[in-house]
Amino acid sequence: MSPKTEACFSGLIVMESPQINVAIDQLTFSLFQRPLHPELFQIYASRQLKTEKYEALIWVTGCTHVVSVFAGDVCLSEVVSTPGQLLPHRGLVERFQFRGPRTHKCTLSRGVSYMTDFQIEKMSPNLYRQSHTDLERFARNRGVFVKFPELEVDSLQPFCYVDFEARRSELHIHTFAAYPDQVTMVKTQSLFDFQ
Repeated sequence: MSPKTEACFSGLIVMESPQINVAIDQLTFSLFQRPLHPELFQIYASRQLKTEKYEALIWVTGCTHVVSVFAGDVCLSEVVSTPGQLLPHRGLVERFQFRGPRTHKCTLSRGVSYMTDFQIEKMSPNLYRQSHTDLERFARNRGVFVKFPELEVDSLQPFCYVDFEARRSELHIHTFAAYPDQVTMVKTQSLFDFQ
């Protein structure tokens, strides 16, 4: 079975475990001005949002994510991916590695703007556990939270939490991706603005 496929055995769908034992600086941020096909990704959870001005798809793809926002004939897709993730070249606006804090802004045609910033936080095991507990509790009321207990390292579980706030013409996304082998969390904050 290849890493990007699902197999059926006796009516059960078996999903591959996500790739979590990667160096944080090997993660890639990409911004596309196009939708991305779901078959490119192993999707562990998804959410769909709709407002007057836009629709959005949020996919948790392990300790990584994809957010695609559609407004009329414009689509922006934010992707955080692991090494080896197949991604198209067509429609690529920006791509960079996670090497320290970074802010990126761009204004696209037709009144669409986008901004993101991210940080990498090395934690103590106790702070990691407390962050996991706090974010999982917060996720009971909003957002998408996926944990991977089968990949626990030293009693620390990898997880991904995507929080969102859908306003009439803006979408705010906050993500928290936790990597226990490095006791590290990658945090992103993005704003999709459709004026």
